[in-house]
Amino acid sequence: MMKTAEVLKEHSFLERLVGDWTVTAPDMTGGEPWTETVRSLHGIWFVAEGTGRMPDGKEATSILTLGYNAAKGKYIGSWIGSMMDHMWFYEGEVDASGNVLDLYTRGPDFTGEGLADYREQIIFLDTDYRTFISSARQPDGSWKQFMEAHYARRI
Repeated sequence: MMKTAEVLKEHSFLERLVGDWTVTAPDMTGGEPWTETVRSLHGIWFVAEGTGRMPDGKEATSILTLGYNAAKGKYIGSWIGSMMDHMWFYEGEVDASGNVLDLYTRGPDFTGEGLADYREQIIFLDTDYRTFISSARQPDGSWKQFMEAHYARRI
């Protein structure tokens, strides 16, 4: 019989995501804010659903799932969005500060010719503000940021 998952101390980072957020990302949304609602599935999995408009005016929805896999010792997750047909899978860890979750993934590169490595970071500035940064790995191994979104808790 499969063992039931237990809430671990690592899940406390993800618990900070729970709530309703206003999201601003001028580069990705054309300046119009999105909304995001994050809920917890009994402290084990966290599901974030974002809704808003793309720069072309089309409605869009995204769903991010995050959890912690004790056997791997890693945070894991996935992301889908109505604006693309690629499903992103994440694996990563919280940095030493305890405020940054680094998630690594592979997906379509910007030329559309192949796959590239990406790093997504969820950075907590405080209880009510966080930032999401996407970066692409460069040929020299460094990361080049191409997107940034700001989240403010709706009270």
